[in-house]
Amino acid sequence: MSSTMRPSPTSSSAAATSCVSATPGKYGYVPPGACNSYYDFSPSFALAIAFSVLFGSVTLLHTFQAVRYKKGFCWVMIMGGIWETVSFIGRALGAHDQQSSTYATISQLLLLLSPLWVNAFAYMVLGRMIYYYLPEKKIYGIKAASLAKYFVCADIFSFIIQGVGGSMTSSVTDTSIVMTGIHIYMGGIGAQELFILTFTALVITFHRRMIAVRQQGRETAGRTGWLRLTITLYLVLALITARIVYRLIEYARGTTASNPLPFHEVYLYVLDAAPMLIAIFIFNVSHPGHKLVGPDSSFPHLSRKQKKALKAEKKERKAAEKEARKGTGKGQWWPIGNRKEASLPYTELEVQYATPKGR
Repeated sequence: MSSTMRPSPTSSSAAATSCVSATPGKYGYVPPGACNSYYDFSPSFALAIAFSVLFGSVTLLHTFQAVRYKKGFCWVMIMGGIWETVSFIGRALGAHDQQSSTYATISQLLLLLSPLWVNAFAYMVLGRMIYYYLPEKKIYGIKAASLAKYFVCADIFSFIIQGVGGSMTSSVTDTSIVMTGIHIYMGGIGAQELFILTFTALVITFHRRMIAVRQQGRETAGRTGWLRLTITLYLVLALITARIVYRLIEYARGTTASNPLPFHEVYLYVLDAAPMLIAIFIFNVSHPGHKLVGPDSSFPHLSRKQKKALKAEKKERKAAEKEARKGTGKGQWWPIGNRKEASLPYTELEVQYATPKGR
């Protein structure tokens, strides 16, 4: 079961029929083998308070930075910080009320899922870096905005899987449901790591292309800081990966006495809470809003009316291209402008209507 919230029936294959309820001691503590145990250890109130304060502090700083730099997409990181903060507040409350399944469940679920917000923020930052720094504003023919959306959707997919698995582990009466939930959650974080590895390959590609752009003298004047932000992404992705590896090892080795990870709270703080705290703080120190400033620092935003006009323009252009092909019989694909102009990431109408709003 999970490292913080384990119903006693899951302590072994026979526990579901042999566990007994114990008389709660101070703060509701009962041994992990008891039926009315929600923890594999006695949670530390002091550590929970300390990490609540730390996560709360970096979250408040992110909120201030989002307002200062006018970057609306930073709400994603703020949500991750809030979830981590609430998780440890719940853990602190649960430390003094260990018979409360509500505190245990809320604390555990938010702890398991909050890193996905940090992950999504990293995806969104790279998309904006590609749009801001690369002259072509795309990688492998994929527009920067689309690339960010694809990875955020992948993150949501992983989020749903992990959420389903994490919620199933809160079962106190059915060991089979708990184990199924663990397997589903492991599948979810496995998928998350697969997406991270793919994303890391794109970060490396961006890094190499920016080196080439600099060597060719194609850098846009005044747009600095790309290397600092790239290193920031490498560090954050490494920390998230370390946390995922810890969770995979923890669950893969089972919940028997031979696996110390679920039964010692220190592992959770060192290998889960601390890496995520550092990852969030790194984005405080190297905030994208400090470097992504001015034109192209945000994706263009079109109103519904402007999107309809753009769609109509594209439809007319395709019709003109089709007529041109029929007329020449030789495939004259680009009757308006030339191929180079037509391959730009946004049409003239998009540029005319684009109004960046910190997205």
